[in-house]
Amino acid sequence: MPRLPSARTRAPLILARLGELYPHATCSLTWRTPYELLVATMLSAQCTDERVNLITPALFARFPDATAAAAATPLEVEPYVKSAGFFRNKAKNIVAASRLLVERHGGVVPRTMEELLVLPGVARKTASVVLAWAYGINAGVTVDTHVSRLAQRLRLSRHSEPRRIEPDLMKLVPQAQWQTLSIRLIFHGRAVCNARKPLCPSCPIADLCPSRP
Repeated sequence: MPRLPSARTRAPLILARLGELYPHATCSLTWRTPYELLVATMLSAQCTDERVNLITPALFARFPDATAAAAATPLEVEPYVKSAGFFRNKAKNIVAASRLLVERHGGVVPRTMEELLVLPGVARKTASVVLAWAYGINAGVTVDTHVSRLAQRLRLSRHSEPRRIEPDLMKLVPQAQWQTLSIRLIFHGRAVCNARKPLCPSCPIADLCPSRP
């Protein structure tokens, strides 16, 4: 097998190729406000976006904003998020984060990574999603299970931990394309490069992948 170009050379090609394949790739969560996106992303941990989208209509009808959730108890929130997995912890974090939003930001979701990371239940992945899709701010690359898997298979990173994969990916494309790279890798991970049986023979970026058969 001929030696492939470096990750820095291949990354823009991969990004462009996936752009042709998934021209309308966007956040799969259903949301209307930055607060709804924040909560939906918190719920998506260890849970599919499809499941979250089934949960949130009733949840947001009962707790439409930070003020409403801040006035609730975790026990009141739990029935609405029970099917999301780890529901007790998620309900606790939703209430605690909402209270902090009300106390420090007047109920408004902040626009900086630093302020978001202070909120209970919010790590870099959640903060990056909220900043990118709610505010158009590329503060990082969202590294979920799909991005982590593809980053390793494509040798865009030699690390396995999201906290170490993210800075590797950030070096490969301009900041304006950080979330574009992430969402296209996510779509490709769902459709073609799945965890158990990747569809390598039909993969349109197989020629750029060091892991192809």
